Amino acid sequence: MTTDLIDVRITRLPHSEGLPLPAYATAGAAGFDFLAAVDAPMTIAPGERVLVPTGLCIALPPAYELQVRPRSGLALKHGITLPNSPGTIDEDYRGELRIIVMNAGTEPFTVERGTRIAQGVLAPVSRLRWTEVETLDETARGEGGFGSTGH
Repeated sequence: MTTDLIDVRITRLPHSEGLPLPAYATAGAAGFDFLAAVDAPMTIAPGERVLVPTGLCIALPPAYELQVRPRSGLALKHGITLPNSPGTIDEDYRGELRIIVMNAGTEPFTVERGTRIAQGVLAPVSRLRWTEVETLDETARGEGGFGSTGH
């Protein structure tokens, strides 16, 4: 994957000291991993939601968001997911990045210090302007909703 790198400013809070910064696992990875900055193991019971600290604060450039997504391996093997996926970090947010994690599995899951808990993807943001009209143009789909285009 060859792209221009976009600078994102980042600061560490004391509880992230000693942990590496988020990093791409491979040259072709779209997302980079966030690590859990917990001081003690955190066990998530089945059905429970928790906030996992990263110990990081960022300043995104204008017209970008940071999407926070589940890691596929944690989802498949343990049922660990992010209930608001993708989560959005806005360009003007400056607080600690904390990840809402849910255990949708059947067994408790323990988050240790440095666990790769989620992944982030930097994405451009387009802003819209609403244009109110009396009617919308017709399409073949029309008002067909959930399941209307196939199985």
